[in-house]
Amino acid sequence: MAKKGQGRVVIHLECTTCRESGIPGVSRYSTQKNKKNTSARIELNKYCRFERKQTKHKETK
Repeated sequence: MAKKGQGRVVIHLECTTCRESGIPGVSRYSTQKNKKNTSARIELNKYCRFERKQTKHKETK
């Protein structure tokens, strides 16, 4: 029997457009993913408060 929470890791998502632009500050979110099912890096559309719109957020290291 697997223990609860095993295989899930905390990841951080970072706004891609904030990194490229000269706007001070970067939008970041933290969430969890199952490494067994999703081994690739995640890209999600999330709200960026610095740009005031939904932008693509990529998983950081």
